[in-house]
Order: sequence, then structure tokens, then C-alpha cells
Amino acid sequence: MAMSENLSAQPVTPDEARAVERIYREWDRTWSNDELDAMIELYAPDAVLESPLVPYILGTKNGVAKGREAIREVLEKAAPRKPRKRTFHRIGYFTNGTLLMWEYPRATPDGDQMDFVETMEVVDGLIRAHRVYWGLRGVEVIKARLP
Repeated sequence: MAMSENLSAQPVTPDEARAVERIYREWDRTWSNDELDAMIELYAPDAVLESPLVPYILGTKNGVAKGREAIREVLEKAAPRKPRKRTFHRIGYFTNGTLLMWEYPRATPDGDQMDFVETMEVVDGLIRAHRVYWGLRGVEVIKARLP
């Protein structure tokens, strides 16, 4: 794949569109409502989660959690640490049928929020890989909570 290829210009089949839409909506719903069991079911058994939060939560140097159980451990420990008032403002998502991406921008109509970019590889209707990229506001929040 060429570096300059526009992934959003690729055709997406109706099945791919439904699978990605389901993951986008269900992941947000389950995370917003702390429904961890339902959230973990969205991941493939051998899924990988990469995030700067992983070593912070697990006390490791590696930012990768492999498999549902490791991902569950990260998310179980992360859920209670979400800010009391967390907004989930975003403007939508991008997909090529397999790669799903969206942004939580820092600036929102209601003020600043933690800023992230989420990417997920969706294969056979499940999240195969999930990567979270933190923006400056998110990094500031986590640094403030470090011992």
C-alpha cells in the first residue's frame, strides 16, 4: 500500500460497514456505561491493546496488552480512573472497512476534554488490534495522577 493512498477512498462493503458501525457504537456505549463484560466481547480472543495507559495501569514498561484477559485487566483498572465529568465529544469516524479511526479532540463546544485518537482493526466483526494515541491534555491528566 502506497504511503499516499487515501484509505477513505476505498470501497467498503455493506457487511464491513455494519461491522465497523457496530464496533464504533457498542464500544462507546459499553465504555461510557462501564459494561466491561459486553465491552470485552467486542475484542477477538487474541486481540492486542496498545496505549500509554497500559504500563501506568499494570506497572510494566510494555505498553501492550495481549489477549482478552490482559485487556480486561487494563480496562477494569482504567474505568474507575475516568474523570468524573468526561465528555465523549467527537465528530464521527473514518474507515476503510477494516481500519476504524476517530478522535476525541481537546477543544469541544463545552470546553476542553481529554484528547485521544482511537484506532481499531476490525476483522470478522471483532476488534483485532486497538491503539490509543494520547494528546497533550490526556498526557497532562495522567501525569498529574502519577505518584
